[in-house]
Amino acid sequence: MDTHSSAVDRLFADPTGRQPRADARRNAERLVAAARLAIAEIGADASAHEIAARAGVGIGTFYRRVPSREALLMAILEDVLSEIRRAADEALLDPDPWHGLSGFAAEYVGLRGESCGISDALGGACGERLDDLLAELRDRFRLLVTRAQEAGAVRPDLAWQDLPFLLASLTTGHRTLGLTADEDQWRRGLRVLLDGLRTPEPAPLPGHPPH
Repeated sequence: MDTHSSAVDRLFADPTGRQPRADARRNAERLVAAARLAIAEIGADASAHEIAARAGVGIGTFYRRVPSREALLMAILEDVLSEIRRAADEALLDPDPWHGLSGFAAEYVGLRGESCGISDALGGACGERLDDLLAELRDRFRLLVTRAQEAGAVRPDLAWQDLPFLLASLTTGHRTLGLTADEDQWRRGLRVLLDGLRTPEPAPLPGHPPH
């Protein structure tokens, strides 16, 4: 799906069905593209001036083309979270529960790692507007883990709530102890993590699952 077009349609749908002028839509598309980049690099606090500058338009054009900074950011975050939800739905249709779960895990970590704003949204920093989408994602995590456990592909003591935290830990940063990670470091970490989920003789897990 073209996330830019989807966000533009969310923001500029005309209840009368009229299409916006071509130049107005081009400006809107530039603003959406610029906002997604700003969200990725800065997070959900990206300012209207920052987004307008990246889009090459003035702040007046920004406010003529979008209802508000918050509405623009939320439209983009909703689209990306919906993209994650679609990936989970496809994984649940995979006849091999382990293949579905591991494939979704790679997509999830990749999307989360490419954007500070997605990490903000998944962490609940964007208010109640995203609550329904986050609840749907939690439900899909539960189904993916339960399905893989019932197939004997995942250690039985794993709580589904553990998995979002485990996957989030793979995108914590690119530097530690004076070392710099390769761009595929998260893939290496994901492989180790997935192998740990499948271990045939797991050590007991300490503590309690997240709530």
